[in-house]
Amino acid sequence: MAKPELEFHVPPRQWRPAGGPVHGIWEQQLSEDPETGDHTRLLRFDPGTDSSPNGTLTHDCWEEVYIISGELTDLRLGERFTAGMYACRPPGMEHGPWRSDDGVLMYEIRYGM
Repeated sequence: MAKPELEFHVPPRQWRPAGGPVHGIWEQQLSEDPETGDHTRLLRFDPGTDSSPNGTLTHDCWEEVYIISGELTDLRLGERFTAGMYACRPPGMEHGPWRSDDGVLMYEIRYGM
């Protein structure tokens, strides 16, 4: 099976906790392949959210992220990223933990899971 075929539509505005011990990180699934786990989602950090309890992350898949609005600071690198910036992370690439003082909204695609 693959991700569903979807023509332009307004997705349900249902946000759910993204998981992990940190409160204030939310996701909205846009599409998902239930067999592989490949998915596209919106990811949101509430203002003041710090993902340090999640530690540094790595994935066994590709991850592409585009910041739609707001800002995000990578605490490990000491770098701040803002709206319009894009990341393409191969499997195994370390990233985070993150802090967002003002909140952030990102578009994320994961594949090759």
